Amino acid sequence: MTMPRLALLASPADEARAALALLEARHGAITPEDADVIVALGGDGFMLQTLHRHGALGKPVYGMKLGTVGFLMNQFKAEDDLLARINAAEPAVLHPLEMLAQTESGATVGSLAYNEVSLLRQTRQAAHIGIELNGELRLDELICDGVMLATPAGSTAYNFSAHGPILPLGANVMALTPIAPFRPRRWRGAVLKSGTEVRFRVRDPHKRPVSATADSHEVRDVTEVLVRESRDRSVTLLFDPEHNLEERILIEQFAA
Repeated sequence: MTMPRLALLASPADEARAALALLEARHGAITPEDADVIVALGGDGFMLQTLHRHGALGKPVYGMKLGTVGFLMNQFKAEDDLLARINAAEPAVLHPLEMLAQTESGATVGSLAYNEVSLLRQTRQAAHIGIELNGELRLDELICDGVMLATPAGSTAYNFSAHGPILPLGANVMALTPIAPFRPRRWRGAVLKSGTEVRFRVRDPHKRPVSATADSHEVRDVTEVLVRESRDRSVTLLFDPEHNLEERILIEQFAA
């Protein structure tokens, strides 16, 4: 059995900080740059923060649930051999979405999203959004509270709450899901190939302002948003064999 060097990171929650102290006493404190594996202690929000901050390092990430939501996390068990669990863990490779947003001020803002890119109305006025796929106009005007494009890993989060489909890993698809659509009233979204380039154009952005959010990075007053899957960037999450990410996605689909 190899002995990977672990970088231990924790959310500000008291439970996560206590677990950090316990594990650092056993494994020491190593920076993410010098580690073989990054261990994230917290909830799904902290896991996403970890991926955004350290994903470019290319180190696999093993999360343990010490927060309110932990779909992307393994169970925390203080008595277990953490190194043995990591050695036995199964990898799941995720490709983020790339968002390129244009704002009313003329700025261009780029960001990555491991769960979803969402466009949301900023005021009481409904958003009016046109949707193009690979340069072809597919929906001239969606009147809605918003719309999102979700990855398979993110399809069980905000996307599922908005009645979007749950997507299996490895299917090479994305979910395009409206949020409270008004017109077309019967439009329920689409499942797109992962290589599809999606462009959202905001109609009348001054009267009906819209924000765009890539995971937790929000850009206000957007006029146009381009989203596509990044094939150049990837992250590897590690999961205990008995409860890997693919199994969790299946459980979500059959949950009562």
